[in-house]
Amino acid sequence: MTKRFGFTLAEVLITLGIIGVVAAMTMPTLMNSTNGAQYKTAYKKALSVLSQAVVLNVALDDYDMSQATVTDGTATNGSSASLYNLFNNRMNVVKTSSGATDDTGWESGTAQFGSKGSGNYTLFFNDGIVFTFPKNGSNCTEGNATTTEDKCYGVIDVNGEKNPNKVVNCDGKAWNAGGEDCKVSNPTDIYPVVMYDQTILPATRAGEAVLYGAGN
Repeated sequence: MTKRFGFTLAEVLITLGIIGVVAAMTMPTLMNSTNGAQYKTAYKKALSVLSQAVVLNVALDDYDMSQATVTDGTATNGSSASLYNLFNNRMNVVKTSSGATDDTGWESGTAQFGSKGSGNYTLFFNDGIVFTFPKNGSNCTEGNATTTEDKCYGVIDVNGEKNPNKVVNCDGKAWNAGGEDCKVSNPTDIYPVVMYDQTILPATRAGEAVLYGAGN
């Protein structure tokens, strides 16, 4: 007489139930971690390609962001030295959008990034990244002994119109709060940046934390 060993149906169902509970508890954390890593990588890529566009424009058209001028709020002439032409001519732009002229700032939820003045341009790149900056941004410079500082600001959305459309924050702080203790354990998709001369950098402490690895 042969004995057969195995699991009963009840044991199998209990085991599957435990596995399901553990998976339900860990999947959201795993997905957030994966998305955060993707946002971080896309953010670094966006800063890099934007900076490369400025350097390339200096080589080809002999002007950087400090020399960019705007004759009016909608100047898009290919021969004019403007932020719009600098980025539009040197990057793989698949679509552009022009913001309303009566807005006072562009927002994401409760976060607002500066004054648009005459509105803003939004450039959509072929890799899904979106870059927004003011139409009247010009002569963006850090300043020196003879030049007044006049930095310009923009916003990078690393995944375009897809959610979550949230500004990156330091853990437990508002988007515009920072400090040396800033840590970002869950990067999101929107990053304010500051632009001057041939430089594009994070405009918030949270953006710096994501770029340089604090809290990740």
